[in-house]
Amino acid sequence: MRQHHRIRTNAGASVSETTRITIADIAREAGVSTATVDRVLNNRDGVRAPTRGRVLNVARRMGYSDGVLSGPVPDARPVTLDFVLPGGSKAFMDLYAQNLQNQGLLAAGEVSVRIHRFDGIDPFALARTLERIGDATDGVGVVAVDHPVVRETIRTLAARGVPVLTLISDIAGLPTVGYIGIDNRAGGRLAGYLLGRFMPPDRTEIALFTGSLSYRGHEEREMGFRHLIAEDFPQLRVAEFREVAENSDRAREETRALLATRPGLGGIYNIGGGLRGIADALVDAGREREIVLIGHELTAANRRYLLDGTLDAVIDQNPRVQAREAIERLRQAASGQDVRDWISIRTQVIFRENVPEI
Repeated sequence: MRQHHRIRTNAGASVSETTRITIADIAREAGVSTATVDRVLNNRDGVRAPTRGRVLNVARRMGYSDGVLSGPVPDARPVTLDFVLPGGSKAFMDLYAQNLQNQGLLAAGEVSVRIHRFDGIDPFALARTLERIGDATDGVGVVAVDHPVVRETIRTLAARGVPVLTLISDIAGLPTVGYIGIDNRAGGRLAGYLLGRFMPPDRTEIALFTGSLSYRGHEEREMGFRHLIAEDFPQLRVAEFREVAENSDRAREETRALLATRPGLGGIYNIGGGLRGIADALVDAGREREIVLIGHELTAANRRYLLDGTLDAVIDQNPRVQAREAIERLRQAASGQDVRDWISIRTQVIFRENVPEI
């Protein structure tokens, strides 16, 4: 259905528009269905306030002329924002969830923050969680594993007009409103540089531990680490690679087996979760001061390992800043603002001597 209307030139003359704006044009630009646009332009019920505001903003920007646009865009606040994070025993995700709740309280009256945890790294559990909240949310932030069922669920949410923001680990090629997290490839390179500089001169063997390569961020960290080692420390060799599903108990057992078979091991880089298990195994074997250990995120446990010398350095990505940015960007997207960008969070390397106060 084409909308026959007139626009004003800068001189104020009323002329016929050469290219008429259609409902399909507005729907495509706003990321919603034509039925949703029709309901908004005809001022009918059944459309969430944030979506209504986004459609009207897009229509105005494209030059659509109609009486429904003459008044103010409906207030899109407060908006309900849902954040979907991996569950289980994951200290960093617990910390991240707490920061989201704290930042949500600071923005009370503008946003309502809800936290959802799905089972471990199960993509089907994640997809079910996203589907369950999809009809009752104004925006979704998700730490997502890269899997076809997850991709399809995110596409479906976006097609309904729900803005989706990826957190910590991005997924390429999806209609999201952006990504908030560190440059994971750069994070891996930084870990490689630190480990290479700290390695004992008489050791050449390195072990890599990862939570799950289902996370694109973990793949990127591994890639960056390997490239840096090959470029700057060619004498070093990645002798073992262990995937521990973000599980500390499994990481402990894998480390024990590794120490039994690799007496010449000089360094370990832990890409994801499970560092507590690695550190405990090193302490149990009395090799915590012998083997260089590099990890991510300043959790309470990692803080203790830094202070006692078991952990040599932590690459931290500041969950408080990430939570604040995630809430603000999703709030803007839910209100119809264009926020399709990539926000890189600055990393900080923390050693024993600069551990911040809690």
